[in-house]
Amino acid sequence: MARHRGGLGVSRADLFRFPETVNEVAARWVAAMVVVLSLATVVSGELWMLAMLTYGFAARVAAGSALSPMGLVATRVIVPLVGRHGRLTPGPPKRFAQSVGLLLSVVAMALYFGVDSPTPYRAVLGTLTIFAALEAVFGFCAGCFVFGLLMRWGAIPESVCQACRRLEAV
Repeated sequence: MARHRGGLGVSRADLFRFPETVNEVAARWVAAMVVVLSLATVVSGELWMLAMLTYGFAARVAAGSALSPMGLVATRVIVPLVGRHGRLTPGPPKRFAQSVGLLLSVVAMALYFGVDSPTPYRAVLGTLTIFAALEAVFGFCAGCFVFGLLMRWGAIPESVCQACRRLEAV
């Protein structure tokens, strides 16, 4: 029986599967776009921008770049355009980092609606902006760093650790 293939050339089952590896250059470009959108949201206070930011993180957690507008622009437009295909990095730490971004953007959204002041949600977005800027400019992924600590402390299942180690050995 043939599996249904969506418009992106992947089966439905594969659509919601985070990739085992992530292009480091594309990840840095996505982080740069997060910086721009976060800052624009802080300055403008526009709810639709915050909603776009939150959706982007949710999409990347669920399916990597397959459902993320920023991820698609980075992987299908910017990386081929600049001609730097980058090195592959393990997917699980990047997914963890995207999950942290999702958590921060959801908290910002809750503060947007739940607090009668723009300062708290803007502070959360400012924190998110700093972490995204560290990735975009310096290649330092704070979420990946924390993921590595969790691996060393045994909080991440050994099967995930082995997959990351296999890629790092290549």
